[in-house]
Amino acid sequence: MGRGGPWACAPLFVLLLLVGGGGERHRAPRWKCPIVCSCTQDNALCDRTDGVPRGLPPDITSLSLVRSGFTELREGSFLQTPSLQLLLFTSSTLGLIRDDAFVGLLHLEYLFIENNKVGSVSKNALRGLKGLVHLSLAHNQLETLPRHLFRGLDALTYVDLRGNPFHCDCRIKWLVEWLSSTNASAELGECQGPGEVNGTQLSQLHLQDFDCITTALALFQSLPFQALSVEPFWYQGEQHVAITQPFAGRCSLLEWDHLDGAFRAYASINGSSPVACKPLVVEGRLLVVLAQLAGGSHVWRWEEASGRFVRLQELGPQRIRKPNALASFRVDGDWFLAVADSSKAGATTLFRWGGRGFYAHQALHAWHRDTHVEFLELAGQPSLILASSSQRPVVYQWSRPGRAFLRHTDIPDMDDVYAVKHFRLRGDVYVCLTRFIGDSKVMRWEGSMFRDVQHMPSRGSMVFQPLGIGSHRYAVLGNDYSFSQVYRYDARSGLFVRFQELNTQAPRSFAHLAVHQRDFVFAASFKGDTQIYRHITIDLSA
Repeated sequence: MGRGGPWACAPLFVLLLLVGGGGERHRAPRWKCPIVCSCTQDNALCDRTDGVPRGLPPDITSLSLVRSGFTELREGSFLQTPSLQLLLFTSSTLGLIRDDAFVGLLHLEYLFIENNKVGSVSKNALRGLKGLVHLSLAHNQLETLPRHLFRGLDALTYVDLRGNPFHCDCRIKWLVEWLSSTNASAELGECQGPGEVNGTQLSQLHLQDFDCITTALALFQSLPFQALSVEPFWYQGEQHVAITQPFAGRCSLLEWDHLDGAFRAYASINGSSPVACKPLVVEGRLLVVLAQLAGGSHVWRWEEASGRFVRLQELGPQRIRKPNALASFRVDGDWFLAVADSSKAGATTLFRWGGRGFYAHQALHAWHRDTHVEFLELAGQPSLILASSSQRPVVYQWSRPGRAFLRHTDIPDMDDVYAVKHFRLRGDVYVCLTRFIGDSKVMRWEGSMFRDVQHMPSRGSMVFQPLGIGSHRYAVLGNDYSFSQVYRYDARSGLFVRFQELNTQAPRSFAHLAVHQRDFVFAASFKGDTQIYRHITIDLSA
């Protein structure tokens, strides 16, 4: 930066502080002449931590600080020199510019902060510089700039940002957007990362180059009880959730409280050692199937008039020994209920609704200690997958002539699967297979059998739950010994990638619930508080 031009005057008085200087100090006259401060860090006039050099005439219009010892510019650093029109910092150790560093400089038109070590500029650092025309932050150590840094600089016509190691991620998107809407010219330099844009000129970036919208699960509410299962359901146009509480010995039904803006329990069914409760609406009536390890499993009916549940029937007292999971579904117009039995001598049983209750329809997979049952459709055929602790998961398909499920195939190379959950993606059917020891898997149905897509390490996992929330697809892998892992589907690779960790103790179930344009994920904990997370959207460029 030259020291002549429009800021020179004759005669020229310069305050020159030489290294180790001892020469006479000349005060500039009260008319507008430039002042150059050239000094090292041991110079008392320039090496200050509370602002610029003191003792300068308040009416100077040009000030250059060369090789000064400043490390930061604080709020109000130039209140003593309100007439400045040009300010230059160069070849110094300056590293930080704080909010309102230039407050009071209403006449400043040219600001050069070049060849320093500036690595951080606060978002309101330039606030109040309404007359600024020319700004240079060239050749510093800036990797990004705060959003709206140039807000209010209506007179700005030129910006120089060359020579900075900009990391061109979402934090810099606002600058690309500003360049497309401003009349100011700019020299920007090139990106030093991330990898896909490394070496690209900043001026060549476009808004569509940035993918800055992401999501997160944020803790919203804790429920002070342990739980085994969480089952969302619709009833009378509202979404509710049923939660199995094994230690409290009940099934609780929760709804959204519009006044408190939180979930609350409005009804419960007391029992003995419940392991699952399955709500379903049959012929307009709300039923809840409560499976228990002791005291029998029962079907309960909601009485609207009294606002409570009444017991409708005991479910298969001679068939159900040790229930572990429930699945309800409709096939050919009939309602069915499948109960996975994990006892050594038991059999998973299929019950059919007969108008007044559920009655035994078919025994499946005897003597295999089934731990989970999942209903899905494969190539348009109603199907069941039974997970077992004694063999591979078995796939059954519905036979319309016999009105029964027949064994179709098994899932290869997956012994000791605790649970199976399915999801659909782009017309394909996938399953998440949970294993307590060994890798859990994502597999895809390919016409006659399931094939591997992806392995996830899962020491101590009892649940691997796929979730679809809006356009986002997740899979949550629980862990009894560490954090649960949330994976998010990446369409480019066709795989799930690690996305977030959840601190839920010994999770047994995850479920998505949508109420009033808000999305929540319930996490049932076997050892701690059951937690509710809110699914939020985050703009990384904001």
